[in-house]
Amino acid sequence: MKRAKIFVNGILAGELLEEERGRLYRFIYLENYSGPSVSLEMPTNQSVYLYDRFPPFFEGLLPEGMMLEGLLRQTKIDRSDYLDQLIAVGEDLVGNVTVEASE
Repeated sequence: MKRAKIFVNGILAGELLEEERGRLYRFIYLENYSGPSVSLEMPTNQSVYLYDRFPPFFEGLLPEGMMLEGLLRQTKIDRSDYLDQLIAVGEDLVGNVTVEASE
C-alpha cells in the first residue's frame, strides 16, 4: 500500500492511500485537523473518503501533455501510476495543497 501526506497551507491535513492500484483509494483527514478542506468535494465534516479510481481532485493536479511526458521520462514513473506522479510534483502544485511521500 502506498501513502502520501496531504498538506493544506503547509499544515498536514491528511493522508491519501492507494490500497489497490487504479481501483481503490482512500483519503483520510487527520483526527485533530481543523483547517480548510482539501477541496470543496472533500469537506472536513467527513473524515474518510473512498474512491474506486484515483480521486478526481488529485487527478486534476497532475501534469498533462509535454509536462507529463517530461515527468515520466525523468522519473521513470509508469503512466498509470497517478499517486507516484502526484508525489513527484507535489511540492509544486497550483493552489494551497502540497503532497509528500509517506515513509
